[in-house]
Amino acid sequence: MPVDWNLYPENWRDFSWWVRHVRAQGRCECTGQCGLHQPNPRTRRCDERHHTPAHWARGIVKLTTAHLCDCNPLCTIPTHVIAACQRCHLRIDRFKHAQTRRQRTRYLPDPAPPETPSGAPKPPQDEPDHATPRHTNPTQTLGH
Repeated sequence: MPVDWNLYPENWRDFSWWVRHVRAQGRCECTGQCGLHQPNPRTRRCDERHHTPAHWARGIVKLTTAHLCDCNPLCTIPTHVIAACQRCHLRIDRFKHAQTRRQRTRYLPDPAPPETPSGAPKPPQDEPDHATPRHTNPTQTLGH
Protein backbone atom coordinates (compact mmCIF):
# COMPACT_ATOMS: atom_id res chain seq x y z
CA MET A 1 0.00 0.00 0.00
CA PRO A 2 1.53 3.35 -0.97
CA VAL A 3 2.32 5.82 1.80
CA ASP A 4 0.58 9.20 1.77
CA TRP A 5 3.32 11.35 3.29
CA ASN A 6 0.84 14.26 3.61
CA LEU A 7 -0.71 12.43 6.60
CA TYR A 8 2.59 12.43 8.52
CA PRO A 9 4.22 15.25 10.49
CA GLU A 10 6.98 17.19 8.77
CA ASN A 11 9.69 15.67 10.99
CA TRP A 12 8.39 12.09 10.59
CA ARG A 13 11.44 10.64 8.82
CA ASP A 14 13.85 11.86 11.50
CA PHE A 15 11.51 10.80 14.31
CA SER A 16 10.97 7.37 12.76
CA TRP A 17 14.73 6.85 12.34
CA TRP A 18 15.28 7.77 16.00
CA VAL A 19 12.59 5.30 17.15
CA ARG A 20 13.94 2.41 15.03
CA HIS A 21 17.69 2.88 15.44
CA VAL A 22 18.30 4.75 18.69
CA ARG A 23 15.50 3.78 21.03
CA ALA A 24 14.86 0.24 19.69
CA GLN A 25 18.51 -0.35 18.75
CA GLY A 26 17.48 -2.05 15.51
CA ARG A 27 15.15 -4.59 17.14
CA CYS A 28 11.37 -4.95 16.88
CA GLU A 29 9.78 -3.50 20.05
CA CYS A 30 6.51 -5.43 19.77
CA THR A 31 5.61 -7.18 23.03
CA GLY A 32 2.19 -8.47 22.02
CA GLN A 33 0.52 -5.46 20.40
CA CYS A 34 0.31 -7.57 17.21
CA GLY A 35 -1.47 -10.43 18.97
CA LEU A 36 1.65 -12.60 19.11
CA HIS A 37 4.45 -12.68 21.72
CA GLN A 38 2.00 -13.17 24.58
CA PRO A 39 3.26 -13.50 28.17
CA ASN A 40 4.78 -16.90 28.80
CA PRO A 41 5.19 -16.44 31.87
CA ARG A 42 6.58 -12.94 31.31
CA THR A 43 6.11 -10.51 28.44
CA ARG A 44 8.13 -11.60 25.43
CA ARG A 45 9.53 -9.21 22.87
CA CYS A 46 9.68 -10.02 19.15
CA ASP A 47 13.23 -11.08 18.29
CA GLU A 48 13.38 -9.77 14.69
CA ARG A 49 16.29 -7.41 13.94
CA HIS A 50 16.70 -4.82 11.20
CA HIS A 51 18.48 -6.01 8.01
CA THR A 52 18.77 -9.65 9.11
CA PRO A 53 17.02 -12.75 7.73
CA ALA A 54 13.55 -13.04 9.27
CA HIS A 55 13.00 -15.80 11.83
CA TRP A 56 9.22 -16.01 11.44
CA ALA A 57 8.70 -14.88 7.85
CA ARG A 58 10.51 -14.88 4.53
CA GLY A 59 13.06 -12.33 3.46
CA ILE A 60 15.03 -9.65 5.24
CA VAL A 61 13.57 -7.72 8.19
CA LYS A 62 12.98 -4.01 7.67
CA LEU A 63 11.95 -2.16 10.78
CA THR A 64 9.09 0.28 10.45
CA THR A 65 7.45 2.64 12.92
CA ALA A 66 3.93 1.59 13.91
CA HIS A 67 1.38 3.90 15.51
CA LEU A 68 -0.44 2.42 18.50
CA CYS A 69 -2.75 5.42 18.78
CA ASP A 70 -5.64 6.84 16.76
CA CYS A 71 -4.27 10.38 16.70
CA ASN A 72 -5.41 12.39 13.72
CA PRO A 73 -3.22 13.83 12.31
CA LEU A 74 -0.57 11.21 13.05
CA CYS A 75 1.67 12.21 15.94
CA THR A 76 5.33 12.01 16.95
CA ILE A 77 4.74 11.20 20.60
CA PRO A 78 7.32 8.52 21.49
CA THR A 79 4.94 6.56 23.73
CA HIS A 80 2.40 6.31 20.87
CA VAL A 81 4.70 4.39 18.50
CA ILE A 82 6.96 1.33 18.43
CA ALA A 83 9.61 0.08 16.05
CA ALA A 84 8.06 -2.98 14.42
CA CYS A 85 9.12 -5.61 11.90
CA GLN A 86 6.90 -5.97 8.84
CA ARG A 87 4.99 -8.93 10.31
CA CYS A 88 4.15 -7.17 13.59
CA HIS A 89 3.33 -3.85 11.88
CA LEU A 90 0.88 -5.48 9.45
CA ARG A 91 -0.80 -7.35 12.31
CA ILE A 92 -1.04 -4.18 14.43
CA ASP A 93 -2.70 -2.34 11.52
CA ARG A 94 -4.92 -5.24 10.39
CA PHE A 95 -8.15 -3.65 11.65
CA LYS A 96 -7.33 -0.31 9.99
CA HIS A 97 -6.53 -2.14 6.74
CA ALA A 98 -9.81 -4.09 6.92
CA GLN A 99 -11.78 -0.88 7.47
CA THR A 100 -10.04 0.80 4.52
CA ARG A 101 -10.73 -2.25 2.33
CA ARG A 102 -14.44 -2.21 3.29
CA GLN A 103 -14.71 1.50 2.51
CA ARG A 104 -12.89 1.10 -0.80
CA THR A 105 -14.97 -1.87 -1.99
CA ARG A 106 -18.24 -0.26 -0.93
CA TYR A 107 -17.92 2.18 -3.83
CA LEU A 108 -16.80 -0.26 -6.52
CA PRO A 109 -19.29 -0.90 -9.36
CA ASP A 110 -20.93 -4.31 -9.64
CA PRO A 111 -18.81 -6.72 -11.64
CA ALA A 112 -19.65 -7.05 -15.34
CA PRO A 113 -21.31 -10.28 -16.48
CA PRO A 114 -18.85 -12.92 -17.66
CA GLU A 115 -18.11 -12.93 -21.38
CA THR A 116 -17.19 -15.70 -23.78
CA PRO A 117 -13.85 -15.53 -25.63
CA SER A 118 -15.65 -14.12 -28.69
CA GLY A 119 -16.86 -11.19 -26.64
CA ALA A 120 -20.55 -12.15 -26.66
CA PRO A 121 -22.24 -12.49 -23.27
CA LYS A 122 -22.77 -16.06 -22.06
CA PRO A 123 -26.34 -17.34 -22.31
CA PRO A 124 -28.28 -17.50 -19.05
CA GLN A 125 -27.91 -20.79 -17.17
CA ASP A 126 -31.62 -21.67 -17.31
CA GLU A 127 -31.87 -21.51 -21.14
CA PRO A 128 -30.31 -24.25 -23.30
CA ASP A 129 -27.52 -23.26 -25.66
CA HIS A 130 -28.97 -24.32 -29.06
CA ALA A 131 -25.68 -23.81 -30.88
CA THR A 132 -24.17 -26.81 -29.10
CA PRO A 133 -25.05 -30.18 -30.69
CA ARG A 134 -26.56 -32.72 -28.35
CA HIS A 135 -24.39 -35.56 -29.63
CA THR A 136 -20.65 -35.70 -29.38
CA ASN A 137 -19.87 -38.53 -31.78
CA PRO A 138 -19.22 -37.07 -35.28
CA THR A 139 -20.35 -40.33 -36.93
CA GLN A 140 -23.81 -40.01 -35.42
CA THR A 141 -26.43 -38.30 -37.53
CA LEU A 142 -29.74 -36.95 -36.44
CA GLY A 143 -32.86 -38.56 -37.91
CA HIS A 144 -31.10 -41.29 -39.97
